[in-house]
Order: sequence, then C-alpha cells, then structure tokens
Amino acid sequence: MRRLIVGLILGLAINVAPSAQISTNTEPIAMKNISHPNDFQVIELRRYQIKPGRRADFAAYFESYFPEAFQQLGAIAFGQFFERKNVEAFTWLRGFKNMDARAVANAAFYYGAVWKEHRTTLNDLIVDSDNVLLLRPLDPDSGVTVLPAVDPVRELEGAGGVVVAQIFALKPGSVERFAQQAAASFAGYREAGMRQAGVLATLDAGNNFPQLPVRTDGPYLVWLGLAKDNQLLETKFNPLAERAAKELTVGGLLRAEPETVILDPARRSRLRWLPQ
Repeated sequence: MRRLIVGLILGLAINVAPSAQISTNTEPIAMKNISHPNDFQVIELRRYQIKPGRRADFAAYFESYFPEAFQQLGAIAFGQFFERKNVEAFTWLRGFKNMDARAVANAAFYYGAVWKEHRTTLNDLIVDSDNVLLLRPLDPDSGVTVLPAVDPVRELEGAGGVVVAQIFALKPGSVERFAQQAAASFAGYREAGMRQAGVLATLDAGNNFPQLPVRTDGPYLVWLGLAKDNQLLETKFNPLAERAAKELTVGGLLRAEPETVILDPARRSRLRWLPQ
C-alpha cells in the first residue's frame, strides 16, 4: 500500500510540475529584479562594423551563442544594439570583475569550444572590430546597470526602449573636472525621464589580452541612458543633449564635439526599458 501511495504522489508531481513551471503572467519583468550594478569594474564599449546587409544576421548569431557563454565565465554582456546612424554598426557592452578576470575570461572564451565552433561564421561577417573603449565606472555608484535576461516567454517582442551613449573625448587629466561640469546636464536628463544606466571613464590599464585591441586615444567619458520610446528621446532628451554639448564645449576640456549614439536594443539585450 505504501508503494502505491508513493507512486500516486510521484505521478501527480510529474503531471503537475510542467504546468506549474510555465507562468501565465504576461506582465514584463520589473526593474526591481536588477542585479547589483557595481560588480563589473572593467567595461568594454565595442563598436563593430559589419558587412553591408548582414548586421541582422550577425546579431542573430551573436545572441544565439555568446551571452550565456560569457556569463558562465564570470563576465557579462550588458547589452547589444543597432546604431541608428550607422546601418552597418553592431555595438555591445561587455563587463568583467577586474582586469585579471578579463584576461582569464577572454582566454577561456576565445580558446574555448563555443568560439572555435562559430568563429569562422562570425569573423566572415565582421569588417572591423577594433573600435573598442576600455572603461571603468566613474565612481562606485555609476557602473553599468545589469538587468535580468530577456524572458523568452513573457517578453515575446524582445527588448524595448532606446539606449543612448553620449561620448565625450576629453583632454588629458580632465576627467574629474569635466564630470563635475557635466553633472548638471546628466541630472537634467534624468529629470526629463531618462534613466541613467552608467557613467564611465577611460580605464588607464595595459591591454592584458592583446589579441583584442582597444583604443589608446583617451581619455573619454561616456554617459549611458535609457529612454522609454522615441517620443521621450526626440521631444525631451535630444534638445537637452544638444544644449549640453554646446555648454560643455565652452569649458575647454573637450578634444572634439560630443558624439551622441542612438542605439536600438537587439532582441535579447539585457540593457533595455523595463517597468519600474
């Protein structure tokens, strides 16, 4: 009798478990589920040029194979995007705990099985992959926000919103002074409805994985933000960004005009707009 009861219980568990695991809640994942933003102290802003007409193909391959592979190695793909003003550009953000972890994770990945299987396909689509800024959080509270992975059941339309990267090329030794000057502009972005996703500065460290080049023409400061939609971007953020670019240029700390890069999240980009 005892065996019969145990068998019935196991049978019920097997029959019930699958349906219990599939949520019928179609509400998007809330912002409260974000991870701690300060775990990754080394950040790469990687801007690739892809062969004409093949950017969507590259994104499909990238998102199918690589984000979880990086995560298993202790790194993170913060998000991947399509640049609006450059139809051949695929941009993504990657983070590491520190420089030693960067060397270890990169070696494990680029000499590992996943990359070896797919590198020929991916490399054949890339025209240039050397436009890479090696960055750090400007201060302990300004690291790139780590959002939860896109839920394949509840986020059927994929990542939403608009990501903005405002890139400032600075004169040597002026990062902290410029950050102070720019603080009011960044606060204005937030007051207009933008969500700040990170404030980053050039990391002054030698490239400990030289197989992947990084730019050495810094310093740079990069502001990252999220807009809910194009209306917020066009009616509120863009006018503020244009005004900030003019005002901050007057300060004499810039080597070039600020670059504002509008980025549409790829389907599985972690960095995207989520409800609060």
